[in-house]
Amino acid sequence: MNEEQVPVSELTEAAAKAELGPLRQQLTQWGKEYYEQDQPSVEDYVYDRAYQRLVQIENRFPQLVTPDSPTQRVGGQAAGQLAKVNHEIPMLSMGDVFSLEELADFNTRQQASLADHVEYNLELKIDGLSLSLVYENGKLVQGSTRGNGQIGEDVTANVMTIKDIPKQLPEPLSLEFRGECYMPKEAFLALNQQREAEGLPIFANPRNAAAGSLRQLDPKITKQRQLATFMYYVPNFQALGITTQAEALKRMRELGFQVNENSLVAKDESAINDYIAEYTAKRDDLPYGIDGIVEKVNDLATQVELGNTVKVPRWEIAYKFPPEEAATVVREIEWTVGRTGNVTPTAVMDPVKLAGTTVSRASLHNPDYLAEKEIRIGDTVLLHKAGDIIPEISRVIMEKRPTESEPYVVPTTCPVCGSKLVHLEDEVALRCVNPMCPAQIKEGLAHFASRNAMNIDGLGPKIIATLWEKQMVKNVADLYRLNHDELLTLPKFGEKSVQNLLTAIDNSRHNSVERLLFGLGIRHVGAKGAQLIAEHFGNLTAVMAASEAEIAAIPGVGAIIGNSVATYFANDDVQALIDQLATVGVNFEYKGTQLVTEGQWVGKRVVLTGKLNAFTRGEATAWLEAHGATVTGSVSKKTDLLIAGEKAGSKLTKANDLQVPVWDEQRFDQAMKEEN
Repeated sequence: MNEEQVPVSELTEAAAKAELGPLRQQLTQWGKEYYEQDQPSVEDYVYDRAYQRLVQIENRFPQLVTPDSPTQRVGGQAAGQLAKVNHEIPMLSMGDVFSLEELADFNTRQQASLADHVEYNLELKIDGLSLSLVYENGKLVQGSTRGNGQIGEDVTANVMTIKDIPKQLPEPLSLEFRGECYMPKEAFLALNQQREAEGLPIFANPRNAAAGSLRQLDPKITKQRQLATFMYYVPNFQALGITTQAEALKRMRELGFQVNENSLVAKDESAINDYIAEYTAKRDDLPYGIDGIVEKVNDLATQVELGNTVKVPRWEIAYKFPPEEAATVVREIEWTVGRTGNVTPTAVMDPVKLAGTTVSRASLHNPDYLAEKEIRIGDTVLLHKAGDIIPEISRVIMEKRPTESEPYVVPTTCPVCGSKLVHLEDEVALRCVNPMCPAQIKEGLAHFASRNAMNIDGLGPKIIATLWEKQMVKNVADLYRLNHDELLTLPKFGEKSVQNLLTAIDNSRHNSVERLLFGLGIRHVGAKGAQLIAEHFGNLTAVMAASEAEIAAIPGVGAIIGNSVATYFANDDVQALIDQLATVGVNFEYKGTQLVTEGQWVGKRVVLTGKLNAFTRGEATAWLEAHGATVTGSVSKKTDLLIAGEKAGSKLTKANDLQVPVWDEQRFDQAMKEEN
């Protein structure tokens, strides 16, 4: 919005009327992008600032309020192919304030309208989307989105795939519960990395990723997205025999719902301000995104007394965190080549402090994103962290653009091998399609050695980079030609290190072939797809001889993977590589899934939380399940072990409360090595 706008207090009615049309139209478009398309074109604070101006103008000139104004609607329309759900009790949105002073004014007005002093329940404002869950006789029968407040979308099949939502309550209750569906930060990062590698548009933030995932037509996709929930509201609270919001949260927790642990009953402004200060400082360390603090009147009868406006409850308000941005200058745009050939631009900028860290690089994702933001070398840009995680350029400050600036020219050849770059159908990414591109091979070596692939313990990215730089390996087959003497020349490699690595490499020769199939890094082929293909054909030779249609016909595989596998093995260089792998004795046979019946992990219920550094959450889960453990998403009395990485949050607190054993990452890593 224009910073030079006339203050609302100085607008004439004619000027206000002239401004309202374009302002409402712009807000409606931004709202449609946010609520219905899950692809916002502006940051939340830009929308909030424009919306606040609309509210101020309409408050000053109430005669200009129209029924179609964004101030008279809740959220977006329930669009798309999902069935519609009528909310018997409307699902309203919340009013916002943007400073402690505005919050204090809201509380003062509220206190003045009531006879008794009001205490508040403070909760974190989870950056997700509203969700309604309906139970009949204790059984989950319906899940729906908020939609426009009156009509939402039926997402029952999808919520059935979310692990932390109870499908059966311990009591035969027929009630509706409401809360927030969100995507944890780690899952958001992994999803965007996967989408970027596949040439697909990335999600702007965890909220949009969660919305896009919950509103899928295919529940299998929703299940893959690792969504989670926090429940916080019971419309018919009388049925639970509770009188306060704090009791509502406790009761829902007892019923098996996930409830955020970080709530607080506050009796005065000092406690409210302290809570806000605490979580303003902690927000970056939480495993989920928050964009503010929600303040609710704690007494439920008082909530009913205060009631609602046409759009928002009068008994709650959201304090929105101010945007944290920093200005910096783009000095260069680098292009890097990933394992699948995806060529990604990165802005290299003057270092700047942002959300507690020094930032000098930000991904520009793909050429379309670069063009949309109109970024040029030498531009001054505003930088923020998308979802409080990923450094991202908000916009170019056009008035600071150098006069000699020229549009940035996107490269047409691979920055590493010089091959012509292509846009594949339905992709936004540029891609190098040369399978022998050195950058792809180097990235592929690290993938080949990873735990879910060939599981070569001790062969991490740094060692692979050293082997590559010393020209000791040129492809994955060369790993099996490494010898004792040349490994001893590596930095920090002694006799024991060499023997351990050679043993790990030799052990990997005998893996069942699905690990090799996944390790080759074929586009779209994940660990599950590799398992299905290997199990169907029995060996790699048969896979290579199979047609695209034969591969696609395998249940759970499909046309995209079928085409990718057939195209990969039709390449002459790939066939030469497979011959080399055969020569060095790598197993091509499917050995079958082996059921683990013995060992310390068999039958154990394990929960993972926090940031892991030595391996991904998916790799840790795969290892645990391969050794007989069951990995769950929530801590309970039945949990045998919590493995806590950095910045562990409420799950660690709950584990300590329940006296569940807790391991850090180092102890788990050591146990993995001992088990192997």
